[in-house]
Amino acid sequence: MTIAELCVLGAVALYLLTIGWTKARALGQYDNRRPRDPAFYVEPVRARGLAAHQNGMEAFPFFAAAVLLAEFREAPQGWIDALAAAYLLLRLGYVAAYVADRPAVRSLIWGGALVANIAIFLLPLSS
Repeated sequence: MTIAELCVLGAVALYLLTIGWTKARALGQYDNRRPRDPAFYVEPVRARGLAAHQNGMEAFPFFAAAVLLAEFREAPQGWIDALAAAYLLLRLGYVAAYVADRPAVRSLIWGGALVANIAIFLLPLSS
């Protein structure tokens, strides 16, 4: 298994841990019988945690497809691994900036992650 493939797993873990953290930090206030109750997400930090989680799920398919395409087309594995690791670290920063309510930083990090993802996708052109 390559580093890039482990980063695909890491991207899933990140968006799951994001919502898990959001729910866990609300000890006694989260009702698992109503996991999508909008009232729970009224508190701003919870709303941002939910939004970061949802954005992680939205970004995941393109990332996974880019990694698999680049590997299938035999792009340089070192570059795939490095860009996938950068993407995952940027996504981690994105979640932190989102939860911390730093919208300008969050947007810059999001853009960096998108650039890394596009670069992975286009790596086969260099082969």
